[in-house]
Amino acid sequence: MHYQGKKVLIVGSGGLRIGQAGEFDYSGSQAIKALKQEGIQTVLVNPNIATIQTDPQMADVVYLQPLTLEIVTSIIEKEKPDAILLGFGGQTALNLGLLLEETGVLAKYNVKPLGTSIDAIRETEDRDIFKQALLAIGVKTPKSLAITNMLAAEQAGEQIGYPLMIRSGFSLGGLGSGKVANIEELRQRATECFTGSPQILIEEYLFGWREFEYEIVRDIDGNTLTICNMENMDPMGIHTGESIVVAPAQTLSNAEHQLLRNIAIQVANHFGIIGECNIQFAVNPANGDYRVIEVNARLSRSSALASKATGYPLAFVATKLALGYRLYEINNGVTQKTCAFFEPALDYLIVKIPRWDTQKLKSAGRGIGTEMKSVG
Repeated sequence: MHYQGKKVLIVGSGGLRIGQAGEFDYSGSQAIKALKQEGIQTVLVNPNIATIQTDPQMADVVYLQPLTLEIVTSIIEKEKPDAILLGFGGQTALNLGLLLEETGVLAKYNVKPLGTSIDAIRETEDRDIFKQALLAIGVKTPKSLAITNMLAAEQAGEQIGYPLMIRSGFSLGGLGSGKVANIEELRQRATECFTGSPQILIEEYLFGWREFEYEIVRDIDGNTLTICNMENMDPMGIHTGESIVVAPAQTLSNAEHQLLRNIAIQVANHFGIIGECNIQFAVNPANGDYRVIEVNARLSRSSALASKATGYPLAFVATKLALGYRLYEINNGVTQKTCAFFEPALDYLIVKIPRWDTQKLKSAGRGIGTEMKSVG
């Protein structure tokens, strides 16, 4: 049965920063369109005024407020939404959703999380639980240790050996992640990570391994598709948001692609994803060996690129799937002829290159203020 509620709260991505949050304007806007098509009232919480999703003609109610537990709790108390969408505001929305559930706010106000369950989100976000979950189904992950204090970090560094990779749990945009060459760098990086996360992961450094991403959609019945794969031209150690990315992947053999595709579907089924998720792989160029690096149980920054590359509206479809639709019940808004139950085939190449508009930085100290004044 499809969702029968009348009002849904959409959690945004928080304040705009370079390399973060802006990309999720796409997913939030598409979610609003999909909900309005169903006649569902939308309540958006996001502090960004210069985004499409906060335009007056988009959501029925917009709160330009910080995404904190206290503020969102008060909004829930006032608006009384039937449900909440957490998969369209990046890491910020997932973290806030976990907090709302842990503190009992969702249960108190009878707000139902739509799409991927809170338990599945927690399993993919907690690095230690994530590792154990994949080991249970025979899927390879990097040799790693999840730790919560400095002494354990130093011991993990000795056990795994340098150089190593450090990652933050529950983090935004790869915050704190990077290569560590020795114990001094480990102490410095771990200190930075602990300021923003209660948990960090110390893992083997996969130097020179190729990095790939797969965008997956899955409905409530377990119908699962790989919509797009992408390849990072930079090696492991460069965050995907800062890397040159090509779609589809160019250096995978058909056997390697089929292996990764099957694993991606297996992982999505194991976690019970409902909607969309992003799975990142590292592949050894020498022998094709692989590791699953992480699973984002939400729309990722790469999802907008994948949608543009394939013509498959990932966020729109993910919203419909969260409402209980099956893939074969959803019309493709691009073709207007096919349903969403198909995997696009690309006979062309898409390239994403990160770009800094340095010209704006050069003029920041002189003409901009005058121009803005004259406009006002």
